Amino acid sequence: MFVSAIITAGGVSRRFGKNKLLEKVNNDNRAIIEITISKFIDIVDLIVIPAIDETKKYLLNSKTMNNKIKFVSPGTTRQKSVYSALMAIEKSDIVLIHDGARPFIKKEEIREIIQKTIEKKAVVAGYRAVDTIKKIDKEVRIIKTIDRSTLFHAQTPQAFDFELIKKAHEKYKDRDDFTDDSALLEEMGKEVYYFETSRKNIKITTKDDFDIIL
Repeated sequence: MFVSAIITAGGVSRRFGKNKLLEKVNNDNRAIIEITISKFIDIVDLIVIPAIDETKKYLLNSKTMNNKIKFVSPGTTRQKSVYSALMAIEKSDIVLIHDGARPFIKKEEIREIIQKTIEKKAVVAGYRAVDTIKKIDKEVRIIKTIDRSTLFHAQTPQAFDFELIKKAHEKYKDRDDFTDDSALLEEMGKEVYYFETSRKNIKITTKDDFDIIL
């Protein structure tokens, strides 16, 4: 069983104001991207990182660098970056796709997701909606309360049978309206399953998010 991981690091962190992946967390002397990589490095056989030059240079000169790590050039969108990374993987049974800015995923969750993917082929990490969800119109009037019992917040990693997700990305490579990788399989009519992870598995997007974890 060959397991690969794609860790996205191609963004320019516009909402954060600077490269958030190189920020340090608490008293840990490692950057966010290093902590994220450390969660996968002992579990998977290959890590492919679509990374901008600044992040790539940092990692090449860090203690994190490992012969399991391979870099590719990022695309203009996250979807294109993932596609580029998939094309760089010669062969794999399962591939996990994870945001570089989610350093708090637990190793045991990664292992459990892999096991579930062996059985189900497509698995999305996330947590159930706990707040009341309201639908609004263009004038921001509340028009409906949504039944939250059927809703969850999708996170990463999202894990897939390698050939299945590769085929989906190849099919929709000329579209850029998908917000995550599982949506491509949904578009194809394929079944995708939910795996519950910790709510602490946040994606650091703005400085407010960073303040929460400090």
